[in-house]
Amino acid sequence: MNQPTEFRPLPQTKLAAAGCYVLEGVSPPQVNANSEAIQVMTDLSRIPAATIVPKATLEEANHSMILRGVRLLLVVGDARKVVGLVTSADILGEKPVLVAQSRRSKRRELLIADVMIPVESMETLHIDDVRKASVGNVISTLKAAGRAHALVVGQTNDDTQSLVGIFSASQIARQLGVQIHTHEMARTFAEIEAVIAGV
Repeated sequence: MNQPTEFRPLPQTKLAAAGCYVLEGVSPPQVNANSEAIQVMTDLSRIPAATIVPKATLEEANHSMILRGVRLLLVVGDARKVVGLVTSADILGEKPVLVAQSRRSKRRELLIADVMIPVESMETLHIDDVRKASVGNVISTLKAAGRAHALVVGQTNDDTQSLVGIFSASQIARQLGVQIHTHEMARTFAEIEAVIAGV
C-alpha cells in the first residue's frame, strides 16, 4: 500500500544527552472540609463520562471500569440518554448472585440492565446548590445517602436536564490526602472524618 504523498513523515531527533524530563501532570488541588465543593467534582464538560449500554455483560462493565480507573459507569440508551448507573459493588458484590438465584439463571448470563440502579431510583444534586456548598457538605450528603458517588445535574437552554458532574468518595479522599487501602465505603468515610477532625 502506497503512503499518500500529502502526509509526509515528521522529522525525528535523538533525546538530548543532557537529559529529558517528564512534565508533571496537573493534579487535583489539595482541599479541606471548608473548600468549595466544586473543587472535588469531576466536571463532565472536561472529562468524558464513563458509560456503558444496558445490554453489556457484567464482565464487559468490570473490564471497562478497570481500563478507565473508575468504580461507576453511567448506563446510557438512545441518544446518550441516561437510563441508570452501575457501580463496582453492583457487579462484583452479592447483587448479581441474588438476581441470578431469583431468576434461576447463571451470573454470567446477566446484563447491566439486570443489576443497574434505574434512573427512576437515582437521586441527584443540582449544580446551583453545589456551587454554594463546601466539601464537608458533600461528604455529609454521601454519608447520609450511604453512597460512594453523587451525580450533579443542571438545566440546559431548552429546559432539559443534563449531567454536569460526579462526586466520588475516593476522589474526595485523595484530595483530602487520605490514603485509601480498601474499597469499603465505611472505612473510606471513617478515614475522611479522621482527616477532617485533625484540621
